[in-house]
Amino acid sequence: MSDPKPQTMKAQTAAKKLSVLLSETPAEFQDGVVSRAELKALQEDPPEWLSDLRRHGPHPRQEAARRLGISNSGLARGGITQFLTTDEIKTLLAEMPAWLESERATFAEVRAENLRLKAERAADPSE
Repeated sequence: MSDPKPQTMKAQTAAKKLSVLLSETPAEFQDGVVSRAELKALQEDPPEWLSDLRRHGPHPRQEAARRLGISNSGLARGGITQFLTTDEIKTLLAEMPAWLESERATFAEVRAENLRLKAERAADPSE
C-alpha cells in the first residue's frame, strides 16, 4: 500500500489563507504549490519574509479593512482602491477622515445587530 499523496493548494490560495498578497511573496513561493503541512508550518513558525509582509504590508483589501475596523465595501466607498501598507493604515486611523469614521460606525452597528440576532436565535429554540 502506498502513502497517500499530500493535499496541496495553489500559491494564490495559500497566500490568501496567510493574509498576504501573492505578488509580494518570494518567487519560489509564487511558482510552487503548498501542502497543508507546509501551510501549517508557515502559520506556526513564519519565515522572515512572511513576518515582514504581515508586519509592514502591503496588505490585501480584506486585511486592510479588518485593521481599519470596516468592511471591504467600506474601503471602496471610501475611495481606497490600492493595497495599503501598515503605515498608511496607521495614518488613516490617526487622521480619521469623515468617511472612515462613518464606515466604522456603520460596521459596528451591523456587528452589534448580528450579535443581537444570534443571541435571539439561540434563546428561541423553536427556530
